[in-house]
Amino acid sequence: MTEVPQTPAPSLHHPDAPDELRLEAGAATFRMLSDPTRLHILWLLTLGPADVTSLVEATGSTRTSVSQHLAKLRFSGLVSTQKIGRNVVYSIIDGHLSRLVAEGLNHADHRVTGEPSHG
Repeated sequence: MTEVPQTPAPSLHHPDAPDELRLEAGAATFRMLSDPTRLHILWLLTLGPADVTSLVEATGSTRTSVSQHLAKLRFSGLVSTQKIGRNVVYSIIDGHLSRLVAEGLNHADHRVTGEPSHG
């Protein structure tokens, strides 16, 4: 049986070298991911939309802290909001960011556990 080469999905394949705008946008995203509470919030949002109360309970952070982090994430365009009744529900913006968060935490897991990295 002949193995068919796998072509990355169009949204995952960007063959051109990044220009200055893309490098700046990428660095801005990584800056937002550099805070453990924001990273935790984003990871929680990869599981599904959530309101502030749910995020406070899940992170163990204060409501003020979670609200401030959500404001930064919203301002930077990494989360979106939807008003449902009296609640504001937050969502991660797209699959790219969800995969980035998951891969970052998978990488961290390897670093913490000493498990060899994948090729």
